[in-house]
Amino acid sequence: MEALFALLHHLAAFALVACLLTEWSLLRTPPDVARARQLLATDLAYGLCALLLLAFGAARVLWFGKGLDYYLGNAFFHAKLGAFLLMGLLSAAPTRTFLGWRAALRRQQVPDASPRELARLRAILLSELALVPPILLCAVLMARGHGLLD
Repeated sequence: MEALFALLHHLAAFALVACLLTEWSLLRTPPDVARARQLLATDLAYGLCALLLLAFGAARVLWFGKGLDYYLGNAFFHAKLGAFLLMGLLSAAPTRTFLGWRAALRRQQVPDASPRELARLRAILLSELALVPPILLCAVLMARGHGLLD
């Protein structure tokens, strides 16, 4: 069961990164109605992946991993979780923007998105993506017993 939850945790993480890359790519040009709908759907998928990642990660911490004390006593676990929470905070701005497009999309209209706004959203998504390597590094170091607090 431990291996199953590790697999599910990793699949959710890869899917989350795929969603971020998809959003970043879709914002290369001003969105038409179809692209704006894709962005909205991809952002929803991103949120679901984040929830699944947290749920599977919590299950691993509580029941299938090295035990709650190990994780809570590891500085790299705290850094990993902190970076993931920062990703979540950063994701709020694109989500608000995409949700704000719903009214226009219901009317089959192209959402109002200036080049400056698109550049800002792409920069935020790139910032989220930049947090992935440190999260992975923390995971590797944590799994190898580094960062244990005494």
